[in-house]
Amino acid sequence: MANLASTYRNQGRLKESEELEVQVMETSKRVLTNEHPDTLTSMANLAFTLQSQARHEEALALMERCFQLRELVLGKQHPNTQSSLNTLSDWRAECE
Repeated sequence: MANLASTYRNQGRLKESEELEVQVMETSKRVLTNEHPDTLTSMANLAFTLQSQARHEEALALMERCFQLRELVLGKQHPNTQSSLNTLSDWRAECE
């Protein structure tokens, strides 16, 4: 399901991608927990889709939450945590 959502995003089918990504994230939260690394990946993917739809505030808030959880769960030095931090920095710079 996550792969199909990614394919849709790459094809520019952002609404369809968003719908699937929400399902993936909610299912992951329910089955794996809110803090599971796979749940956090689905959260980041949804944030990228929201950003692609010019829903900057929603995307930024979701990525901020993803970063906070990744830092807590994975640690500051983990590549996924660093990736989230870099994305936040880039998105904030775009808003200025």
